[in-house]
Amino acid sequence: MADTDLPDDLIMLERSSEEARAALASLDSEAFEEQWRAWRDAAERFQAAVTEHAAREDVTMPRHQLEQAVKRAVRHAEEDPAE
Repeated sequence: MADTDLPDDLIMLERSSEEARAALASLDSEAFEEQWRAWRDAAERFQAAVTEHAAREDVTMPRHQLEQAVKRAVRHAEEDPAE
């Protein structure tokens, strides 16, 4: 599965997780805790979606490779959400 064949929903979920993580950098105390929970929730949604997608019969890529491919695609996109 090439990066161009990665499911859009997985790309969106990882991008959301990365955006939530990036938002942590400028926060402190209570706002940080709230944003950390948002990041954790977004990361959990991404992980669950990867697991579900990798379990499909038509997907031959191992789960860990699928996860890494999606993360690579998001982090190497023109607009890095963590910047």
